[in-house]
Amino acid sequence: MRVIRKYANRRLYDTQQSRYVTLEDLRRLIIEEEPFKVEDAKSGEDLTRTILLSIIIEQEQADSEAEVFSNDLLAQLIRVYDMTSPLPLSRYLEQGTQLMLEQQKRLQSQWKQAMRNTPLEFMRELTEENMRFWQKTLNQPGQADESGDAEPHEDDSSDASNDNKPSS
Repeated sequence: MRVIRKYANRRLYDTQQSRYVTLEDLRRLIIEEEPFKVEDAKSGEDLTRTILLSIIIEQEQADSEAEVFSNDLLAQLIRVYDMTSPLPLSRYLEQGTQLMLEQQKRLQSQWKQAMRNTPLEFMRELTEENMRFWQKTLNQPGQADESGDAEPHEDDSSDASNDNKPSS
């Protein structure tokens, strides 16, 4: 894992590349899914979370039209800290964000594939893939299985029970 050291003068130093880096450089590492850890150069304290929050703040301030966190959402998040345990929200946000990113990657992949196929074939594949994705994600009884067949309907079970009845 790449180690970034933060010095008292607030500068960040990438020990792997032997150069000073900016928050923008670290943002690019995140986008490239390059793991790193930020530590205080003097104490060795892990500052990764603080730096990640700084990157988010910088992103939010850079483009007000592309902001992710509205004032209302930020106020609600602050209220979560007064809850007995904010852990369930943390897990929910992590899983929800991961789900969204996976779906976005899947959609991008399908879009590239669509450029090679006909539009109708693309829409069919996209629909099937999204159905499988949501069925797996939700994993609720009564939903269609991997083959697309739903659980037996009332009509199906009534046919079986009618076989045992004497004919009139």
